[in-house]
Order: sequence, then structure tokens, then C-alpha cells
Amino acid sequence: MKEAIGWREWVSLPTLGIERIKVKVDTGARTSAIHAFEVVAEQRGNELWVGFGVHPDQRSQEQIVWCTAPVVDQRVVRDSGGHEEERYVIEVPVRLGEREWPIEATLTSRDNMGFRMLLGRTAIRGNFIVDPGRSYVIGKRIKKKARASDQQDG
Repeated sequence: MKEAIGWREWVSLPTLGIERIKVKVDTGARTSAIHAFEVVAEQRGNELWVGFGVHPDQRSQEQIVWCTAPVVDQRVVRDSGGHEEERYVIEVPVRLGEREWPIEATLTSRDNMGFRMLLGRTAIRGNFIVDPGRSYVIGKRIKKKARASDQQDG
């Protein structure tokens, strides 16, 4: 039986240096999407790479993680409002609880969205089932006060 996850979870993207980012598990979205800004593409030999910034904290632009990744594709994606946008696609390992697996994710500005990342249905297919009535089933939420005390201790 597949493990259940909630409609929102905490994940990490270890190869991008992102320890925790809150995701909306979105079975209506085919492909996952990561909030990215200042996206710059460059040719490295025979490969196209992108450099970009990520604000991993949902309601803050203070923390910035600068990332680089090879581009695996460029696709026209239609958002929930029906607008089409050409996006870079990267492959990145995602870690949820004890599991880690590669996903494809598009890079786009999600400044006006509630979550910095969407985990789409192709990323969860075969791995999990979604319980829409629950949150943080695997990736437990860290309370802000606990985070502040953790930073003082370490």
C-alpha cells in the first residue's frame, strides 16, 4: 500500500541546497514548479544550464538560495489562470521524509502564489496517495518559535 501524504508538505531539494521548502501537493498540475527569480541560462559545452534564485520561505524574501542546474527541456506551460508561459525544466531530487526520488520541475515566478513550490501529479504518481484533509503528514511542520530557539542553540 502506498504511503499517504497531505495536501501540503515540507520537502528538501538537496542538490539545490534547499533544506526545507513548503510545497502544495497539486494533483491538478501535471508538472511540479519551483519559484525562481533572476533566471539566467548559459551554454556549458553541449549543455544548457540555468542559474536562479529561490526564496524558500513562503512569506519572506529575506533568505535567498542561489541554484544552478542543467536544463532538461523547455516547455510551454498553462497556469491555473489559463496563461501560457515558456519555462525551463530541470530534473532535481526531492526528499520527503525518508524517501528521495528525481522529479522534473519548471522554473517560474510564484511571488503572487501561496506556495513557493508545487509538487505535481507526475512527481507523486506511483509513490504516494494524497489525503486532501490532512497537512504535513510526513514532513512535519516546524513552529516559528522552535526554529528561533534552534538557531540560538546552533
